[in-house]
This record gives sequence, structure tokens and C-alpha cells, in this order.
Amino acid sequence: MTASLRQIVENPRFELFVITLIFANAITLGMETSALLMERYGAALLFADRLFLAVFTVELALKLAVYRTAFFRDPWRIFDFAVVSIAWLPATGVFSVLRALRILRVLRLVSMVPSLRRVVGGLVAALPGMGSIMALLTLVFYVFSVLATKLFGSAFPDWFGGVGASAYTLFQVMTLESWSMGIVRPVMEVYPFAWAFFIPFIVCTTFTVLNLFIGIIVSAMQQEHEEAAAAEREVLHTDQEAILGEIKALREEIALLRKQGAFQ
Repeated sequence: MTASLRQIVENPRFELFVITLIFANAITLGMETSALLMERYGAALLFADRLFLAVFTVELALKLAVYRTAFFRDPWRIFDFAVVSIAWLPATGVFSVLRALRILRVLRLVSMVPSLRRVVGGLVAALPGMGSIMALLTLVFYVFSVLATKLFGSAFPDWFGGVGASAYTLFQVMTLESWSMGIVRPVMEVYPFAWAFFIPFIVCTTFTVLNLFIGIIVSAMQQEHEEAAAAEREVLHTDQEAILGEIKALREEIALLRKQGAFQ
């Protein structure tokens, strides 16, 4: 029985069926945000949502029956289990907010599609390096925020009245959102040499530190890809060795049969 369920659960067609349902569920959940669509098709959309939830629950039940305790050793299965469990919470009381998290079912595509899993794996592998860059960026922001408060706080208290306000303003400058006409040029009207402060800040953050994030993520993605390729090559090598072993054993059996035929 378990072997038959395993064949069903691990069948590529079954996975494609689940992925299709996830896409369809994402569309219906988006349609539920439209007051006009809910007025016309609200009952059908809610019924479809319950139907999708029931199918996803059956899918997880099948996987639990197949993998049993091993089910909880895979973090992706635990993620799927948590997402589906949240959807079963009652839509009243303190759980009404959690019901909005039903859209997280769409994220199950990450656990179903191997290429997306590799991307997430690369991002997770990049977290330690990203933490170091975040620490460096925080240090740079703190230094420039203190300087900006000292330099421009008296004339522009709304933007640079304190370290917190300066950090927020500098974050806007770092994102290059209205940084010139909105902030730097007004400051330069009072402090003509303010460009000597803002240009080094932009170079240090936008063009240097943030690019380090990209470099670390790309490196982690490349390493994840190489590890996946190495695992595939290892599996292929193991299969080849098994095939060669079977061929060698078959040749030995044929040679033995020939010898027995010669003696007869």
C-alpha cells in the first residue's frame, strides 16, 4: 500500500497537478480582493478556496502516510504543512488576521519546483556574508548620520534633526529616489559644499556596499549550482558503476557458460 502511495506522490504528473492547483488557487485568492468579483462570484470563489484547501490537505496526508517520521526531516515539507495548517484556522476572533496568510500557499511553488529551491538555497547560503555586509552598511550609515546631523541639522531639522531622521534621509539618498532635486540641491543652497558629503556617501553605499550584496548572492548561487551539478554527476557516476558491474557480472556468466559448454 505504501509503495503504491509513494509512486503516486513521487509521480511527476502528480507534482504537475499540484503546481497547477497552486497557480489556480493564487488566481482565485487574488480575485477575492475585488469587491465586484466577490459580489458576483463570491460563493463560487469561497467554494473553490475550500476545495483547493481540501486537495492540498489530502496531498499532505498522502505524503505523511508515505514518509511518516521522515516527513518532518525535510524543511520544505514542514513549510508546506505550516502553510496549509494556517489556512485551516477559523476566520473569526484572533485568527482572522492569520486567515489572510492563505496567500502563502502560492509560496509552495518554491518547494515544488527544483529550480526555485536552488535559488532559495543560494539565498540562504548567502545570509552569513550578507550579515557581514549589513554590519558594514550599518556602521557607514551611523557615521554619516552623525556627520549629517552635525553639519545640516540646524538648517534642516526635518531631514537631519537627529541621528534617526538623518539615517532615514540618507536611506532615501542611497536609493537615489529624488535625492538630487528633493534633498541635495536644497541643502546646497544653504551649504554650497554639501556635495562633498553626499557624493562620497552615495559612492560608499549605492555603488560599493550594495554591489557587495549582489556579488555575495551571485557567488552563493554559483556555489549552489555547482553543488547540485556535482550531486547529479555523482548519481550518474554511481549508476554507471552499477551498470558496468552488471555488465562485468554478465560477461563472467557468459564466459562460465561457454566453459561448461566446452567441457560437455
